[in-house]
Amino acid sequence: MLTDEISKELEELSSPEEKDKRTRWELQYQEKPRMRGTPTESVRKISAKFFSKVKMKPKEEVFQLCGKLLSSGYIEERTVAFDWAFRLRKSYVEFNFHILESWLKKYVHSWGACDDLCTHALGAFIFQFPRFISNVKEWAKSANRWMRRASAVTLIYSIRRGKYLEHVFEIADSLLKDKDVMVQKGYGWMLKEATKHYPQEVFKYVMIHRKEMPRTSLRYALEKLSPALKKEAMKKEI
Repeated sequence: MLTDEISKELEELSSPEEKDKRTRWELQYQEKPRMRGTPTESVRKISAKFFSKVKMKPKEEVFQLCGKLLSSGYIEERTVAFDWAFRLRKSYVEFNFHILESWLKKYVHSWGACDDLCTHALGAFIFQFPRFISNVKEWAKSANRWMRRASAVTLIYSIRRGKYLEHVFEIADSLLKDKDVMVQKGYGWMLKEATKHYPQEVFKYVMIHRKEMPRTSLRYALEKLSPALKKEAMKKEI
């Protein structure tokens, strides 16, 4: 089976040293790390190689292969699956939201998995079908930290293209006082990306909410603003 071939090649290019290095890194932020120890560059090359063999297949069949890869539980196979899903973005239809969301709920257990799926496949989907932003907003209420982070990170693809600023602020409102540092970093990152197109709007938002906003989120949000605006936003009130 094709997925078995992929797993075999990933295993052949793995090393104990790489596994040890990445495990120590992933354990800082991941709930259930499972990896072969294959360098990321090699994983990407394998993904591209095997995608050339499936790109002419029906999209539904490719999604099924992605599901098979994800069910392995390995980080490397997950990277391939999310890469393939993003490569299919030009053929997305509305019905595909449900499978992408199901992957988020079932297979995302780390910041890396969250950001990989959300800034690529899920982000591209929402950019094309903004009516599903209402679903994304619901994730901000989830007990799952990665769902809450995803509610912010998924909009980064669109905000980089100058779209959906109003929804950015609504999601930031929902996550404003979240106590999870990975969620704080997620919505801070979303606001930082928004400053590239809308610096004044983000500055205004930060000035209104800076007393409530965790310092982590605030620093992320201000990172790309001009030194003058950043200094003003960070100024302590007397």
